[in-house]
Amino acid sequence: MQKNNSADCIIFDEQAEYCHYVASINRGQDLRYYLETLGCQMNEADSEQISGMLMQMGYSQTQDIMKADIIVFNTCCVRENAEFKLYGHIGELKTIKQANKDLIIVICGCMMQQTHVVEKIKKSYKFVDIVFGTHNRHELPRLLYKRISEKKKIYEVWENSKGIAENVPIERKSRITAFVPITYGCDNFCSYCIVPYVRGREKSRDPKMIKKDIMKLASEGIKEITLLGQNVNSYSYEMDFSELLHYISDIPYIDRIRFMTSHPKDLSDNLIKAMKDIPKMCSHIHLPLQSGSTNVLKQMNRKYSKDDYLVLINKIKQSIEDITISTDIIVGFPGETEEEFEETLDVYRKAGFDFAYTFIYSKRNGTPAANRQDQISDDIKNKRFAKLITLVNEMTLKSNINDESKIMQVLVEGRSRTNDTMMTGRTRGNKIVNFKCEADCTGSLIDVKIIKGHTWHLEGEMI
Repeated sequence: MQKNNSADCIIFDEQAEYCHYVASINRGQDLRYYLETLGCQMNEADSEQISGMLMQMGYSQTQDIMKADIIVFNTCCVRENAEFKLYGHIGELKTIKQANKDLIIVICGCMMQQTHVVEKIKKSYKFVDIVFGTHNRHELPRLLYKRISEKKKIYEVWENSKGIAENVPIERKSRITAFVPITYGCDNFCSYCIVPYVRGREKSRDPKMIKKDIMKLASEGIKEITLLGQNVNSYSYEMDFSELLHYISDIPYIDRIRFMTSHPKDLSDNLIKAMKDIPKMCSHIHLPLQSGSTNVLKQMNRKYSKDDYLVLINKIKQSIEDITISTDIIVGFPGETEEEFEETLDVYRKAGFDFAYTFIYSKRNGTPAANRQDQISDDIKNKRFAKLITLVNEMTLKSNINDESKIMQVLVEGRSRTNDTMMTGRTRGNKIVNFKCEADCTGSLIDVKIIKGHTWHLEGEMI
């Protein structure tokens, strides 16, 4: 039976009034905000909402932190050294604050859900003006109005979510592609992961609100959407994830649909069929493996074995032609033996991944794995990581060389960052393609012949 993890909606109307109040105070002033985002795609999506709210309150964005009237750091606590990096960033703001007494400094996001971090900021960084967490992000207008009108420091972090905020204004980073969150939080409690503790239990958005968002994006010229969730394929709100894909697939002007991140235990036959049958679905899936050892997977609380995973990979490849598969790998989980690490390399070869995101295990305070006494030394972790990277690079290059001479459809995202005579974009398989084009064809779907496969990208020429 499909679980129901639907969430109540919090409509943004009340906060919109506070947007109006702050905008009235700011009227006639050229005020700017600087926003730095740390972390994953979900944090990027959260920051787009923060930007949207700030724009409604009369601020324009600046990339120069010295010119900002309000500075926002949206934090992430996935890595072990994230706290030290954040404190370094905050410490650097002190001199900026001393030079501009009216500057407002805001620290928010996942790390603020950890009590000891908030207490550290209160004690050691008293020049920070506003602190809030992941669950009350939509209340930024009220918090900012309160800071401006009452001249007091504000620390408001909700322990739990009271629902999903809808109709929050959004300022998109891209005019071509867009993130659309469909779930928040996670119920899996993998033993190494802090996400369920800082993002809360899993909640799914109303499909009607999701479709409304995508229709608006289509009207704004967005060509490709990526559905987001910590465990996107466990979506459940009146329909399951495969049904949601069919529900949104008829929206005009949206050419491509992606999603991430999937959990292997929730990847159903219906989802594989939907990916095959829906023309707009991209031929790429990101399916974290984490380890190739069944014993390590059990200790990670991943709820599948290496054999389960390989059977699933085979099923996907047999069902979906030209599918590109990427994954996540963690090296050096507590207690991992050399033989278990070698199993990971073996599974990586057998699965035939096209590319991977690789991580050295780092302790997250508050997770079960962080308390284990059999932590792997940095020296061993680094040696194993180097060996994994060598394999990943070899297989990624091989995958890209196999694409040579193929004609692929590329959604052009803009000029290459390293060569302004080249355009860059992505294939339906989520591979980066650089190709020469005299005209600026940003936003177009272009057929490109792949002439050379490199480790990190494909090189092509327009047809």
